[in-house]
Amino acid sequence: MARGSPFDELERLLDKMNDARERAGGGLAVDVEDEDDQFVVTADLPGFDKEDIDVEVHDRTLRLEARHEEETEEEGEDNYVRRERSKRSLSRSVTLPEEVDEAGASASFENGVLTVTLPKVHTSEESTSVDIE
Repeated sequence: MARGSPFDELERLLDKMNDARERAGGGLAVDVEDEDDQFVVTADLPGFDKEDIDVEVHDRTLRLEARHEEETEEEGEDNYVRRERSKRSLSRSVTLPEEVDEAGASASFENGVLTVTLPKVHTSEESTSVDIE
């Protein structure tokens, strides 16, 4: 039987660790694409609304945070009330490989997918909040 590369086993282990982290809700996976003149960052945030999401950029760091709280209430027999609460919170900071133009950053949220576009070239010293369209 042929042995695989030791890197194959390492890759399987990293995949298992990522799967476990996502099942535990311990992280927010993002894709960062370098499109020559800009970076495009995408994150899947199903179950969140646009109002639940904060996007900030400062220096070469993009910070994403999503918080959602939901409460349902049902009235049953004998005036029994059942309440079920749900809180979800995800956050992630991404250090970009190059400086970006914070003022030129934009974000959109459609069908549970957040897309943040960050033009390259740094112009500001303060944190900038990015509005989601």
